[in-house]
Amino acid sequence: MPKSKNISSEQAKDGDALGNYHFSEQVGHLLRRAYQHHVAIFQQHISDSQLTAAQFVTMCAIQEHGTCSLSDIVKTTAIDQATIRGIIERLKLRELIVLSHDAADRRKVLVTLSDAGASLVKSTVPHAAAISEATFGKLNPAERVAIMFLLRKMID
Repeated sequence: MPKSKNISSEQAKDGDALGNYHFSEQVGHLLRRAYQHHVAIFQQHISDSQLTAAQFVTMCAIQEHGTCSLSDIVKTTAIDQATIRGIIERLKLRELIVLSHDAADRRKVLVTLSDAGASLVKSTVPHAAAISEATFGKLNPAERVAIMFLLRKMID
């Protein structure tokens, strides 16, 4: 596969760079493909076919924090507010979480795992390790450490 070159803004303006730009070699495209691969593995290994990766991460964040606000969940998961609201609504419909209001600020919604939600997280966590293992695929131990280091560096 051809490698992309660094291009100057002048080259981009001239259109000369178009021949050198291959979307399939761009970091965003490769990250999206890796994430799609991970989500497919998640869906194959998870026992609850209705549970999405984002819902699972949300439930893990709630379990980790105990009762928490939507803002706490957004900060912990890095899932945007609008998406979290949809996830919370779906988890509530499935009775996996319980919503309440903060006694000091009635506008603040607090989220807690229900017994069913806590049970689902507990039964799913062992599969999560297998999902991570499958996502790493053929990467050797050094490559696994390297990719985790680089991903953390990219998001910091």
